[in-house]
Amino acid sequence: MKRILIANRGEIASRIIRTCEKMGIETVAVYSEADAEMPFVKQATVAHLIGPAPVNQSYLNKAEILRVAKEEQVDAIHPGYGFLSENAEFVREIEAAGIRFIGPSAETIDKMGDKIASRETMKLAGVPVVPGTEEGLATAEDAVTYANSIGYPVMLKASGGGGGIGMVKCENEQTLAQQFTGIKTRAKNYFGNDAVFVEKFVEPARHIEVQIFGDATGNVYHLFERNCSVQRRNQKVIEEAPSPALSDATKAKLYEAAVKAAQAVNYKNAGTVEFIMDADENFYFLEMNTRLQVEHPITELITGQDLVEWQLLTVMGNELPIRSQDDLSVAGHALEFRLYAEDSERFMPSPGELETLEFPQGEGIRIDGGYAQGTSVTPYYDPMIAKIIISGDSREQAIERAKDALAQVQVEGVKSNLSFFKDFLTFREFEQGSYATNVIDHYRKYKLEEQS
Repeated sequence: MKRILIANRGEIASRIIRTCEKMGIETVAVYSEADAEMPFVKQATVAHLIGPAPVNQSYLNKAEILRVAKEEQVDAIHPGYGFLSENAEFVREIEAAGIRFIGPSAETIDKMGDKIASRETMKLAGVPVVPGTEEGLATAEDAVTYANSIGYPVMLKASGGGGGIGMVKCENEQTLAQQFTGIKTRAKNYFGNDAVFVEKFVEPARHIEVQIFGDATGNVYHLFERNCSVQRRNQKVIEEAPSPALSDATKAKLYEAAVKAAQAVNYKNAGTVEFIMDADENFYFLEMNTRLQVEHPITELITGQDLVEWQLLTVMGNELPIRSQDDLSVAGHALEFRLYAEDSERFMPSPGELETLEFPQGEGIRIDGGYAQGTSVTPYYDPMIAKIIISGDSREQAIERAKDALAQVQVEGVKSNLSFFKDFLTFREFEQGSYATNVIDHYRKYKLEEQS
């Protein structure tokens, strides 16, 4: 493989370029008019403007991306995460053009992209699944009838996609009835699929995920777990690996379930199996992300592996730098902080020019950045400025290093969630490590009580 196109932007494009440079592979970047001055455009071997700022005219413009790929005679396309990364139709169009896709097969993406179908696949594979409807729900009345049978609260979810826009917690019958039409409409608009289903809401719950990887010869490995329970609006803000306050026995069961899930769909390349876990460490399958995750760096730091390199080696049909699961082990602890241009009180985006943007350097500090000082965070895309990734020999050391590193970060020109991170690290519930997905709610309640 001599040249690849990166069908993405920002920090993940820069991160992929970094590994390609290490491996002697040339890179082709594609960018929108809004991203012309972004670092990844300058870091790539060559870059092509593919359209105006709106994503449907640029980063979701499959025809234009493929045109550039053919013009540049690339060997493969890396989709990063988001955008077209889990679009099976795009994969088929790439492969029909004689270009390789850096990710799993279109068939695997199809199977796991529909949450209702994926739940059924996991059940057949012997992976525990959260109680929920077996088919898409046609009416609000159907949703209410089922929810009443299993009890509230429940989650109303879009089958074709996730994140904060694809799900809503419903505490009672009235909320469920009110939210039903809105979720169906958003599901159709964002994912092209208006199927929705109801799932029992597990609380208090931890969001635990297992990094899996399928090599070119059919072997499936796990690279241990990540705790992604620090969330706002169902979207992750801080992740850590390995998960604190989790028994070794449960970890072993998680790894076994994740590998079973991957084997059930003949998984190749990087993927993540996400679970929800209750207070007694009972866990249930949530979804499989058929791509590289935003939070993959913390797994890289505790295992000493380069997952993008693994992705490229697998597509080339080459061996990985390991021979068996026993070659993988955990060393130390890592935390990832998603630095957003946002009002951390309301969690609302704060676009604007980054007048000052400075990060510290030093032992245990990794910055996966998407912007440079003087560039602008626009309202067109996710407002994540960078990922601040901190590692140490222990969780305690990683947290202390994080406190020191965050104190040295400077962001001016936009609002950011930097102050939230600094304060949250001292919150006792987080320090103890047994927190659940409601930890930010608890933190905010604590701050209000402290001020009163």
